[in-house]
Amino acid sequence: KTGSSAARPACDRNRSAGALAMATVDYSVLSVGQGLQAESDGLFYSAQVVMVSESKNRAKAPVKVHFVGYGPEYDEWVGASRLKSKALKAQVAAKGGKGGKKGKTERPRVFSLPDQIARFERAKKEDNKRYLDITTVYDGSVFKGKRVLIVGASKGLGFEMAKELKTQDAEVIATCRASSPELESAAKQVIKDIDVTSYDSMKKMAEAIKDPLDYVIFNAGYFPDIKDSLDSVQAKEAIKQFDIQACGPIRCIGALKAADKLKGAKVVIISSQAGSTRWRFTQNKGEGGNYGHHMSRAACNIGAALMSEELKALEVPVVTLHPGFNRTTMTAKYAHIWDAEGAVEPSEGAKRVLYECGKITMKTSGQFINCEDGLQIPF
Repeated sequence: KTGSSAARPACDRNRSAGALAMATVDYSVLSVGQGLQAESDGLFYSAQVVMVSESKNRAKAPVKVHFVGYGPEYDEWVGASRLKSKALKAQVAAKGGKGGKKGKTERPRVFSLPDQIARFERAKKEDNKRYLDITTVYDGSVFKGKRVLIVGASKGLGFEMAKELKTQDAEVIATCRASSPELESAAKQVIKDIDVTSYDSMKKMAEAIKDPLDYVIFNAGYFPDIKDSLDSVQAKEAIKQFDIQACGPIRCIGALKAADKLKGAKVVIISSQAGSTRWRFTQNKGEGGNYGHHMSRAACNIGAALMSEELKALEVPVVTLHPGFNRTTMTAKYAHIWDAEGAVEPSEGAKRVLYECGKITMKTSGQFINCEDGLQIPF
């Protein structure tokens, strides 16, 4: 499921800050390595204290925290309003003191919101052009002359990416099980009868590619319209989803590496926010379900993270993308919430994905990014 109909409220920073404005916080009770919870973009995550500063310049945010499970690049300086700890005590100070306006420094956002409706509503409230109209920031000219392999290009998002890349004078190599005149027109090369569940088929694909690649976009996916719950266990369908969405990217990139076709390339794995374990507690709150879908996407994300480490020595970045909520046959089972959750046509979704593809570097390798707002999704 792409989102929850009941928005999960973000933390009320203004209320917290207001309460603490009347208090003197004793940070000395915190020690390096101490476990607590720290907030980031409306959600509290497990964290550890890295440092407690006594500098006046750090008075508003004197505690540096490390978010457990994330790299040091996500460490942040925070204040009491963004911390939860039994050890942290606030002493109510006497009323009074100097008044006046306090400046507000906006922190750059790192993570996207888990609630699809809340995310879409925030974008509208803030008039976020990048979210609401990708054409205001998208510049496809970066793909001119680039050789782009799209694995799974016969329809939907993959086909729309192929068409868009053609308009940008890119050289598209498209794989599919069965081709069409439209796909033949969009791609410079179409490799037919490709099955991502077969390593031999992936080797056939790699051998058919003669020149170096600039981008590899693995877009193959499968999302059956079935009831998948504890009352209707769908083990065979789950295994099929794992085979396509979790093992498929490994076979694909493995075959390209063996054929020496990855040198200089950037690898993109199209996954889904459905693979975020952390977000299940919002998007599937009180209902669970769709086990094969969520577990296979989580496995896909793990695979991409591992590939990003294995290919680091070759300087081949690997990024996982949630393409956003697109109005495709794969999401047709959720057509009744397309409007409320901001689903877009696949032609717009293709530009969202390609916009993120154009920004990939070794510094972003290993990240899981939401193409709707360009922010990261926690694994």
